[in-house]
Amino acid sequence: MGVAGCGKSSVGEAMSAALGLPYVDGDDLHPPANVERMRAGIPLTDADRWPWLDCVATVLASEAPVIVGCSALKRAYRDRIRRGVDGPVRFVHLSGSRKVIEGRMAKREGHYMPVSLLNSQFAALEAPGPDEALTVDIDQPLAAIVARIMPFLSGDAPKGGQA
Repeated sequence: MGVAGCGKSSVGEAMSAALGLPYVDGDDLHPPANVERMRAGIPLTDADRWPWLDCVATVLASEAPVIVGCSALKRAYRDRIRRGVDGPVRFVHLSGSRKVIEGRMAKREGHYMPVSLLNSQFAALEAPGPDEALTVDIDQPLAAIVARIMPFLSGDAPKGGQA
């Protein structure tokens, strides 16, 4: 989980390969209307996100074990996902500075999310506490990020905290 451009897809795919689990990109679960809003530079509202979050929860519940990349910016969003799954869900917050993330977003090609929406992402972000997620700094090599997440997902580390 995390703001646009934090590396959810890259980390999700790397975790998928490391764990032998399927990876589903939450961006692919958005309804077309949400994609068009974002493409037009219009931030999503909570009302826009609820059906999408329900879809994320459905995938997590029906395809478990599975890794899903999803912004889940607010605690209420993460709570909704947890309620929809009605089973264990582990969140990993990919955290980085606006400067690092903006640089990454500027280099992406073919994605509908414009850099102009990054401010709205950071404004909506309610960083999870250690009671609900592992927070990992993204300003390091992908292999180091994966190495920090592996113990958390395998149950060998505390439920949350900093990494």
